[in-house]
Amino acid sequence: MTTSNLTRTTKHWDIFCTVVDNYGDIGVTWRLAKQLAAEYHIPVHLWVDDLHSFSHILPNLDPTLAQQTFIGVNIFQWNTPLDIEYVAGEVVIEAFACELPKQVKWVIERLHKQPQSSAPHWLNLEYLSAEDWVDGCHGLPSTQPSGIKKWFYFPGFNHKTGGLICEKNLFNERDQWQASPNNKMRLFEELGLSGIRVNDTVISVFSYESAALTALINQWQASPKPMHALVPKGRSLTSLAPFLPVDVTDLIPGQQFKMGNLTLHILPMTDQTGFDRLLWSCDFNIVRGEDSFLRAQWAAKPFIWHIYPQEDDYHLVKLQAFMRIYCDNLAAQIATTWTEVNLAFNQGDANAVVNHWQQLNSVILPLQQHAINWPNNALNDADLASRLVQFVKNS
Repeated sequence: MTTSNLTRTTKHWDIFCTVVDNYGDIGVTWRLAKQLAAEYHIPVHLWVDDLHSFSHILPNLDPTLAQQTFIGVNIFQWNTPLDIEYVAGEVVIEAFACELPKQVKWVIERLHKQPQSSAPHWLNLEYLSAEDWVDGCHGLPSTQPSGIKKWFYFPGFNHKTGGLICEKNLFNERDQWQASPNNKMRLFEELGLSGIRVNDTVISVFSYESAALTALINQWQASPKPMHALVPKGRSLTSLAPFLPVDVTDLIPGQQFKMGNLTLHILPMTDQTGFDRLLWSCDFNIVRGEDSFLRAQWAAKPFIWHIYPQEDDYHLVKLQAFMRIYCDNLAAQIATTWTEVNLAFNQGDANAVVNHWQQLNSVILPLQQHAINWPNNALNDADLASRLVQFVKNS
């Protein structure tokens, strides 16, 4: 590649993503890429290092292809070094400090030095956090050795941050879905889940391994009314191995296991639209990571957030920061009960999580109402994509 070839010729945006923990990082970047393409008509090139994991949430994706297009987004295999010529566009986003390929940095630096060419806007999309310090760090530039500014973009829960990923029509689609129980019953049938009645309690489980989950499964068996736990193959099932008559690796979607008044259902993997509808259809959701955590909030249902564990238990600091803002308008008893069950689950405290789960029954109705009210308050009149587009225009 020569310097003479370094003229930006397209208006596209590049998003680079390394897949961590299978679905979290790619879940966020895939949603953002789709929204930018659909709602802002921005051509997006999404570079991903692990197309196999990506294919679990985009079933039609072929992990063997170097380039393919879905819903207006061009998806590229990110190999090291890049085996596809890189052509710069208007914006380049490194998701979650993933470190751009050397070829991309080289192109950006050369463009920056050309008087008749402008370098792309270079942003680092950070992880979502409710911590106070995010307000002061969002939108700050970092001047690189080349003289180029890289901007730090922090998603968040107030107007001082970069906002939250939420498609424009999402809440209307959710409300229409939840208006009729026929929708959830049809979904359960499509997923191969049998024996669920319309008034049974249904809980989706998408967590990491936890002794707290093992304890809850044991508790749910003695439920006074029928309960159903919907669990995809993955890390959650490791905690449920003691209850299963077969090895976890031998489980197949559609299998179910009756344990007292609880039925455990093995879920098939689904795309992001299907996952949203699953969350909308359950009475309570246990989710993990970042993408599922936010989608559980948009589902307008009570939930437990199993946050990704970090060294020195720093993840608990992030959890508590979110719980403070989520509980801001809740009555003390409701806030305390919901906070304690989340904390116990994340600490793997089997006894505490069972005790606090039992107390949820006394506050579940106001907690459900809070879950309905929360999404509009959290969105704060502007989603992440709209703020991001405006940020690029202003920077």
